[in-house]
Amino acid sequence: MFTGIVEQIGTVEEVTDNAVGRRMVLSAPGIGDLPVGSSVAVNGVCLTAVETADDTVAVDVVPETMQRSNLGSLVRESQVNLELPMPASGRFDGHIVQGHVDGLGTIVAVDRNDDGGVVMTVDTPESLRRYLVEKGSVTIDGVSLTVASLTEAGFRVALIPHTLDITTLGLRNRGDTVNLEMDVLAKYVERLLKVDE
Repeated sequence: MFTGIVEQIGTVEEVTDNAVGRRMVLSAPGIGDLPVGSSVAVNGVCLTAVETADDTVAVDVVPETMQRSNLGSLVRESQVNLELPMPASGRFDGHIVQGHVDGLGTIVAVDRNDDGGVVMTVDTPESLRRYLVEKGSVTIDGVSLTVASLTEAGFRVALIPHTLDITTLGLRNRGDTVNLEMDVLAKYVERLLKVDE
C-alpha cells in the first residue's frame, strides 16, 4: 500500500521490450538499495523490482499496464514519480493508494497563480467521474491530491509550489496524459450499495 506522498523523481535510463512486455531501468539516489521483489510505485503504478544495482532499479511492465497507464509512453530520460510502500509502522500521510491505475486523464488547463502555485484542470473518463467529490481524494501520477472543484468533464486540483518542485506535476503541460487512481473507499461504497439493490 502507498500513500501518494512521492519520495523523489527518478529518470528512465533504459526501455527494452522483453517476453513479459517491457523492461524499464530507472535511476534515483538510493533506489538500488531496494530488495529484489519489493514494490515501487512509478507514476502511481505499483511495480516489482526485478533487478537492482547501484542507484538503479529494473521493473517489468506488462501490456495491460502500458495500455491503462502512461508508462507505455515513457522513453529514455523521461522523469517519473517514485514512492516506496508504506511500512506497517509508518506514518500515514496522503490517503490510501493501491498503485492500481484506473485510467488516463488529460490535462486541459494549467493556470499559474501569483504565489507560484498552479490550478490544474484534468478531463477524466466518464466512467471514473462518479468517484470524484469536491474535497475528496484523487491520485495523479502517484501524487495524493485533494479535488478542489468538479468540472463538467473532470476536476481541478490546486498544486502548491512544493508539490510542483518535488514531483513531475511541475513538468506537466496542457495536453499531457496522467495516470488516475480514484479513491478506493468510493469504489467500495459503490460496490456495497449495489449488493443491497
